[in-house]
Amino acid sequence: QVQLVESGGGLVQAGGSLRLSCAASGRTLSNYAMGWFRQAPGKEREFVAGNTYSAGSTYYADSAKGRFTISRDNAKNTVYLQMNSLKPEDTAVYYCAAKAFRVVSTDPKRYDYWGQGTQVTVSS
Repeated sequence: QVQLVESGGGLVQAGGSLRLSCAASGRTLSNYAMGWFRQAPGKEREFVAGNTYSAGSTYYADSAKGRFTISRDNAKNTVYLQMNSLKPEDTAVYYCAAKAFRVVSTDPKRYDYWGQGTQVTVSS
């Protein structure tokens, strides 16, 4: 079992930045690909960013490219999502997720473990 706990969400003005953290416990993330997803009210959960254990491969949704950066600190068993130039349409609950077999997927159904989510609200 892997337990994931997100933190770092909050209220920020458009153009601002936030850094989300996802701390894992129970198992090392060495065998897992990690993803960040978000879900806005009335919308489906969507992929934002993901990377493999070595962080040699990273993937971003078009909406996140150039603004968001996913990274890992394997020593701390923690994954981060740095979000810059935030827009009101980025408002959502953000979730981190772990997927076995290291291959990143944009399909949330492929992920095995989820955190509880952290709210990000961007005001205009």
